[in-house]
Amino acid sequence: MTPKRIQRIRSVISKRQFDLTVVLENVFDPHNISAVMRSCDAVGIQEIYVLNTRIPPHRKWGAKSSASAAQWLTIHNFTDLSLCFSVLREKYHKIYTTHLASDAVSLYDMDLTQSIALVFGNEAEGVSQDVCALADGNFLIPQVGMVKSLNISVACAVTLYEAFRQRWLAGAYAQPNRFAEQKAILEAQWLRQTL
Repeated sequence: MTPKRIQRIRSVISKRQFDLTVVLENVFDPHNISAVMRSCDAVGIQEIYVLNTRIPPHRKWGAKSSASAAQWLTIHNFTDLSLCFSVLREKYHKIYTTHLASDAVSLYDMDLTQSIALVFGNEAEGVSQDVCALADGNFLIPQVGMVKSLNISVACAVTLYEAFRQRWLAGAYAQPNRFAEQKAILEAQWLRQTL
């Protein structure tokens, strides 16, 4: 491995945000999941959660839209809602869903610099009531068009880039020693897999 490649790996890992994650609930289309993975990698998210309680676990992600992002992420697959949320509660302080509820807050009024898991639902029905009942709140992406919905991967990208903006301004990406232990483990793993 070249010194340039090692430097690139270390640079990317130095900006990983171990207190920000995405949860995908029963998202049917593996290409949508792959597009979400690419957005996660782009903003420095390391771990994502794929929760399938009504559909079989996905065998593979759509390689065309992921641009190999899946190989650089830690993907947790769950088929049990309670177990998934138990794990999330251990790692993240808040859990918010994208849900058009009367109590939903605007994405732009949320503090996305805190430790947070963001839940996105499937293409047809959105986030389930069971998941909403376990979350700390709901948020929505403000829109002024006739159609009041976005594709799951687009909604996720918009949300993650707001998190990126807030965290960038707060200096979260300029703290290479933040999450030092997780970053050291990840570096060793990446160096092994690229040899």
